[in-house]
Amino acid sequence: MANSVDALSDVPAKSWVPHFVVCSMIWGSGFALIKIGVKAGIEPGWVAFWRCFFGALVLWSLVLLRRLEVPRDWRVWGHALVVGTVLNAFPFTLFAWGERYISSVTAGVWNSTIPLFTLVWVLIMLPDEKPTARRLAGIATGLCGALVVLGVWSGGQSSLLKGSLICLVATTSYGLGYTYTRRFLSAGNVPAITLTAIQVGWGAVELALCAPLTGGAPHWGGPGALAAMVVLGALGTGLAYMWNLSVIRAVGSTVASTVAYLTPLWAAIVGVLFLDESLGWNTALGALMIVSGVLLTRTSPPKPAPAPAGEVPRPAEGAESVDDQAQSAEEMRPAKP
Repeated sequence: MANSVDALSDVPAKSWVPHFVVCSMIWGSGFALIKIGVKAGIEPGWVAFWRCFFGALVLWSLVLLRRLEVPRDWRVWGHALVVGTVLNAFPFTLFAWGERYISSVTAGVWNSTIPLFTLVWVLIMLPDEKPTARRLAGIATGLCGALVVLGVWSGGQSSLLKGSLICLVATTSYGLGYTYTRRFLSAGNVPAITLTAIQVGWGAVELALCAPLTGGAPHWGGPGALAAMVVLGALGTGLAYMWNLSVIRAVGSTVASTVAYLTPLWAAIVGVLFLDESLGWNTALGALMIVSGVLLTRTSPPKPAPAPAGEVPRPAEGAESVDDQAQSAEEMRPAKP
């Protein structure tokens, strides 16, 4: 097992595509797994708990198998507690709650707004980041796509509006979590898997305390729902993170982050084929607009013309350095559903 873990951590560039596709399939299918649990009567808080519990179990097993050092700095654990709240416990619960009212297909579309909300939080919390016209246009395009999904011209259904708003609060929380991680946890030398194991573990602890208060005693909902929770946690919140890290190491975070564009597609395929959900034209069009908005916020500006001999070239207005682009890609890496 240890050898296989090490192999996953050093994937050659020529073999990154299978891991990339598997991650998109797992995270895209996660919304259907949430729906299975919710329809079986599992309360949202318990859906979130089992995700964190089984995910933490896998991640801590990887930490132990790889003999990674666990940080002793209490500040790391404190910041990880905050991240575990806003990046795991809170949004996981909200997505399960939202899917009481909307389909897993629609929830998958809302998940693709995470990079847009991450950018909003980045502009608020990180003063070095400037709101360029390109980025603002991307945010506007994404928000227009959200209105199309809601079908605002027809007034929208109350259940669709309620579930969508709940999921959008969840994606806003994801964006805050990624921005907080960049500001307070990205500068250290603690391995990413260790940090993730700590934050997901904190999320499990929080939910173990809160889920009984909001949902009573745990309810499994039958073997099918139990299997869905195990897969959702162990794969979606556990192993998929490891595989995504493999892609980052093979071809970089910019390519790895584009998994966000495929998750709505897989969510639609699984929801339509296995849960008998429908895919309206406005949902498909709105999803396309949202993804286009994300692409627009991350499209690099044209390269400046070569400077005359002896003159130091100056960056174009609004241009980002290679380091800035790498940071932006990492900070907007999609969250698990």
